[in-house]
Amino acid sequence: MKLVLAIVQDDDALDLIEELNDKGFRVTKLATTGGFLKSGNTTLMIGVEEKEVKNLINVIEDVCKRRKEMVPTSTPNTIGTNSGMYVPYPIEVEVGGATIFVLDVDQFYKV
Repeated sequence: MKLVLAIVQDDDALDLIEELNDKGFRVTKLATTGGFLKSGNTTLMIGVEEKEVKNLINVIEDVCKRRKEMVPTSTPNTIGTNSGMYVPYPIEVEVGGATIFVLDVDQFYKV
């Protein structure tokens, strides 16, 4: 048996959970926060037999596509002044996709 941890963007989480349930996978959802954009992420815990891991990863790949987004950021404007004023400007970043960990499970109990 394997434990799959899939970290996905919140925007993809509900669609992914629905698709996984439709395919017969049972999912536990944990709300998490990412470090880079400090945006909401969802960590999914899915227990599967080893022969089902590839099918599971295929579903995740189909739903969680990488995409580009414009994200506001700010930088100090110190030209000619020491005011430390921040001027927001957008930058393009790649979001989406998934980070997937596949772990061996020595024992599994359902009580």
